[in-house]
Amino acid sequence: MRFDELDLEDEILDGLEDMNFHEMTPVQEQTIPVILSGRDIIGCAQTGTGKTAAYTLPLLNKLLLEGNPDNVVKSLIIVPTRELAQQIDQQFQGFSYYLPVSTTVVYGGGDGKGWDLQKRGMLNGSDVVIATPGRMIAHLQNSGVDLSHVEYLILDEADRMLDMGFSDDIMKIISYMPHERQTIMFSATLPPKIRELAKTILRNPVEVSIAVSKPNEAIDQSAYICYESQKLGIIRELFAEPTESKTIIFSSSKLKVKELAHTLKRMKLDVAAMHSDLEQAQREEVMLNFKNNKVKILVATDIVARGIDIEDIGLVINYDVPHDPEDYIHRIGRTARAAATGSAITFVNEEEQGKFHQIEKFIDRDIRKADLPASVGEGPKYAPEESRGRGGRGGRSRSKGGDGRGHGRGRRDRLRDKPRGIAAQRNGQTAEPVSTATPASTSNPSATPSSGAGVAPAAGGEGSAKRRRRHRGGRNRRRGGTPQEGSNGPAPQTE
Repeated sequence: MRFDELDLEDEILDGLEDMNFHEMTPVQEQTIPVILSGRDIIGCAQTGTGKTAAYTLPLLNKLLLEGNPDNVVKSLIIVPTRELAQQIDQQFQGFSYYLPVSTTVVYGGGDGKGWDLQKRGMLNGSDVVIATPGRMIAHLQNSGVDLSHVEYLILDEADRMLDMGFSDDIMKIISYMPHERQTIMFSATLPPKIRELAKTILRNPVEVSIAVSKPNEAIDQSAYICYESQKLGIIRELFAEPTESKTIIFSSSKLKVKELAHTLKRMKLDVAAMHSDLEQAQREEVMLNFKNNKVKILVATDIVARGIDIEDIGLVINYDVPHDPEDYIHRIGRTARAAATGSAITFVNEEEQGKFHQIEKFIDRDIRKADLPASVGEGPKYAPEESRGRGGRGGRSRSKGGDGRGHGRGRRDRLRDKPRGIAAQRNGQTAEPVSTATPASTSNPSATPSSGAGVAPAAGGEGSAKRRRRHRGGRNRRRGGTPQEGSNGPAPQTE
């Protein structure tokens, strides 16, 4: 289904046309009409399915039709991390190019200037406030922010917010809002605690579920069954030659991320670390350098796994197996964005085999076991049923033999065919129902919004002040006419 088949205002369709958004993804097709109708909704969809546009576009349509003559905060979007807040704001900048709609981004970590910008934006009556829970609570208690006129509440990545302990903060924020409002909730999974929250804050919601148990088929998944001490040796071989694409290496703790990044820097690799101990300015600098190819390898905790859309990530490495199968989906979903292809490699030591087998059962497939590089020696056999008593089928051949199909494409072929004979490897780090389900991998990539959506982020970073944009004739351009002089419009969508 095409966007121009929806009952959206011309100014919004103009922006979509300029950004080369034409076909909707399944989650957009199933949720936008429901949101336009005014119903509450709970949507289950993973990152990369286009869910940001699924709630952004109908919200903008409502704000355009209703206006904001009283200059009050009309809509609030609550998200778990500052990175996701920034990304959503960039989406609004692109989609609202021809609309007189203002946004304020609210998250912690900055200086007093950032706080004042956020406070001023909300007190002046931003149409859209995008906020992390803790910072929003601080403003409610200290800035006199008024949420009594909020008509639209959106919770994005709800399961992650509850995992991070924000349940009480969310309920406190909601207590400042009127009972009569439209509430939209998106979550990658729907565990009992999410359904309980939905019962509390949603009214007779429509449920839309897009299957999350199938990773994008464009991702070449593989695993090395290895000892913990062999992991760094595998990294050495993978990056023995420079590569043009970006790489994210995920680890499950910030301490391990710091140690691993330090070790990789000593190996002369172009690497940066991303974790929650970094100050806001440091995190923004790291992400900017990574996006701009100044840094090729990002070592990160799961804070990067959700809500961050970065182009040209060719490889994702799970240095250790994630704790939850859902986290595996989100980690490897950083590659093969839009129409691109990518690879995901997981290092599995003996103690992690049970967890890894749970991932295989979750995605309903056996992940290819790649040959270990000759330089690191022979690894353990894959026998998950013997790994601390956790279940699995096991009994596979030793990882030295793998499955006979090697490493797949590109530089992984070199590991099999041209071993580099590195000396004894160093020791590794210490171990640490309305809709039918539609596989997310069938999404039309052309409709999946990307970070920035063709419009650069606002200067100043944190707490972008209130911004307003007015229609500049894009409607005439879309209809074949001539736009007003001086109107450039947003840059075309490139994904």
